[in-house]
Amino acid sequence: MSRIGKAPIVIPAGVTIIVSSDNLVTVKGPKGQLQQSVDSEILVSQEEGSLLVTRPSDQKRHKALHGLYRSLINNMVVGVTEGYKLEQELVGVGYRATNQGNTLDLVLGYSHHIIFALPEEIKVTTTAEKGKNPTIILESIDKQLLGQVAAKIRSLRTPEPYKGKGIKFVGEQLRRKAGKSASKK
Repeated sequence: MSRIGKAPIVIPAGVTIIVSSDNLVTVKGPKGQLQQSVDSEILVSQEEGSLLVTRPSDQKRHKALHGLYRSLINNMVVGVTEGYKLEQELVGVGYRATNQGNTLDLVLGYSHHIIFALPEEIKVTTTAEKGKNPTIILESIDKQLLGQVAAKIRSLRTPEPYKGKGIKFVGEQLRRKAGKSASKK
C-alpha cells in the first residue's frame, strides 16, 4: 500500500467532513469550507474521529490516486483549521509592493506598475520596513490556490542568478553564478 495513502486522516474537533454519494468530499471548519471531488474508484470512509482513503486494487493508476486524494483531503483539513501562509520578498533597488484590498500594486523595475488582482479566497498584506526588502504575505485556507497565485506573482520577476534580484520566497536559497572574470594581459 501507499505509505501516504494508508495513513488515516485525523479529524480535529470543530471540523465536519461530509462524503456525498457522487464522491464529493466537503470539509467544514472554523476558517471556512472546501470541496474536492474524488475519483469514483477511490473509496473514502469515515470512522470514529478519522477518515480512511482506500483503493480497489494495486494497479499503477490506483496507487497514484490513493496517495494523491489522501494528501488533498488532509490539506483541506489543515486549511480549514490552521490555514496556510506564504511570504515572498522583493529583492532589488526600487522594487516595491503595496496593496489596496485584494489588489496588489507592484513596482519591479519595468517602465510601468503591475496591478495584480487576487482571488477573494486569498488575504494579502504587504510590509516595507526600512533596511529590509519589501515582503508580500499571502494567507488562505486553500493550499493549491495559494501556491498557484504565489507562483504567478513570482513569475512576474523571477530571481536572476547573478545578483539575485527578483521575487523570491522568504528563506529560499538561490543558486548563484560567478560573474565575468577580468581578462589577463
